[in-house]
Amino acid sequence: MVEAQTWTTRRMSNPRLDTTTTDPVVDIPPTPPGELRNSFGSNPNNNLSPTLVTALIISSWYLSNIGVLLLNKYLLSFYGYRYPIFLTMLHMLSCAAYSYASINFLELVPLQHIHSKKQFFKILALSAIFCFSVVCGNTSLRYLPVSFNQAIGATTPFFTAIFAFLITCKKETGEVYLALLPVVFGIVVASNSEPLFHLFGFLVCVGSTAGRALKSVVQGILLTSEAEKLHSMNLLLYMAPLAALILLPFTLYIEGNVLALTVEKAKGDPFIVFLLLGNATVAYLVNLTNFLVTKHTSALTLQVLGNAKAAVAAVVSVLIFRNPVTVMGMAGFGITIMGVVLYSEAKKRSKVTTH
Repeated sequence: MVEAQTWTTRRMSNPRLDTTTTDPVVDIPPTPPGELRNSFGSNPNNNLSPTLVTALIISSWYLSNIGVLLLNKYLLSFYGYRYPIFLTMLHMLSCAAYSYASINFLELVPLQHIHSKKQFFKILALSAIFCFSVVCGNTSLRYLPVSFNQAIGATTPFFTAIFAFLITCKKETGEVYLALLPVVFGIVVASNSEPLFHLFGFLVCVGSTAGRALKSVVQGILLTSEAEKLHSMNLLLYMAPLAALILLPFTLYIEGNVLALTVEKAKGDPFIVFLLLGNATVAYLVNLTNFLVTKHTSALTLQVLGNAKAAVAAVVSVLIFRNPVTVMGMAGFGITIMGVVLYSEAKKRSKVTTH
């Protein structure tokens, strides 16, 4: 998925190392100038107000991000389609096809080309990390409720700070590190109180969150020069097919001939075709709406929405799937979200003081 779940977080063209979003595919592109963001709403032939357009886009962002999580959970846990690697490969193929159409036919963003073998191998490395993160995230949904999955995913800033220090020796202010304490403490409380706790599901979900953070840090290192920087939509265009190729041998070796099994299942239940196609389409919409939200608002708005999304997704999943929750579990989730907000504010203050 893609990073359901956490299609996920991710700043595909922004080399900054901090991230507070939990969406697996999703990286925050750079914020365009105000006149570009408002160009759609200022079109005299367009009858929709800019405020309405922005509201529709934000609503679409929530629907796609939460929708892909719920669809993945339904497919992998309730419907019985227990092939997370193949499902992720379908997500990648969908992202590749839709990205090609969006860039080459709809011209949402200008097409950028890969200029060297060095740049290609850098993108290949990012694709491998991306695969690991998304597959782990989708796999965790087989074993964990969406609410607990989102609580773990909210700890992305903690792993980002660790990888930034280990790989780049980048040190944050004491205030930033202190803000990470409730992030970790909250997930410890939630884990101890989770009625449906599953050790393997917990470990792969932590792996997905760490992979998302690692990709953010590595991307900031590899694609630093102006000649190699790619817009998030272009980066997805090149990463998605590479990720699908990486996943192909793994799904064949681990999951067997999934395609034949899926075709056989579709003969008895055609609804599976609708589920898979819809799921793969929504997985791409996660990335598209990430771009549109940033274009019409700002990268900061996307971060704020990401903080709220985890809580909204958790509530919606509990209402739909009726998984049991405890007061301590909800308190732990709340502490983690509070820590993420404090971390975001501390990061903004540290940037102001350094500038």
